[in-house]
Amino acid sequence: MIFDSHSHTEFSADSEMKAEDALQKAKEEGVGLVFTEHLDLDYPGDMDFTFDPQVYWQSYEKYRGDTLRLGVEIGMNEAICEQNEAFVQKVPFDLVIGSQHIVNGQDIYYPAYYEGKTKKEAFHRYYELMAENLRRHGAFIDVLGHIDYISRYAPYDNPEVSYGEFHEDIDDILRAAIETDTVMELNTRRLGSRRALKELMPVYKRYQELGGKYITLGSDAHVAENVAMNFAAAAELAEMAGLQLVTFKARRMEACPR
Repeated sequence: MIFDSHSHTEFSADSEMKAEDALQKAKEEGVGLVFTEHLDLDYPGDMDFTFDPQVYWQSYEKYRGDTLRLGVEIGMNEAICEQNEAFVQKVPFDLVIGSQHIVNGQDIYYPAYYEGKTKKEAFHRYYELMAENLRRHGAFIDVLGHIDYISRYAPYDNPEVSYGEFHEDIDDILRAAIETDTVMELNTRRLGSRRALKELMPVYKRYQELGGKYITLGSDAHVAENVAMNFAAAAELAEMAGLQLVTFKARRMEACPR
């Protein structure tokens, strides 16, 4: 069974998705699901991107099994690396995603990060910090989340990952993933766009060329209707790149037969 290995329920500050609704949608789509609630301990805004892991576990353990796993998505940054590591030890998470949401103390969701910066400046710092933090966090995460997160919000004429322009930065991220045995995620939120698909293909082909073998699929769903979004396109991209679809259970990688 293919798993949607990145989703957020009401334990995440920016989601109100009910577990039951998400599980029903996953059943309809014929996929397994991993809840990966947000933990951004250094979040600079007013929202509280933390949660009580014991309450989370007690609430959802009854659903955990062959078709549901329980995980966390941690925001990576140097100042909170030790706190992040301590948090993932608090309950027996199935999967830990590491993601880069904050750059230079700013949430790249908001326009302020891009003000006064060229695309080259904004993207280079994002990629540079992702590689650095992946090497810091790689010992206790399983998956690197959405390498193209910045492309959702960048205000430039071409907001895509642009492997050709940033190949040195992206190669450093891919090498860091391989060095730390961290699996790359293919985040499917943007794969309804042919442009996004075209731009991401060289990234994942290069990952395979450098020695990467495995990939998770993650919709990043915050509402039930987005569970398994664009999975057909994602599975095709993974196959074309020569990568095996996987998920995690009890922090151990499992293949996802198609």
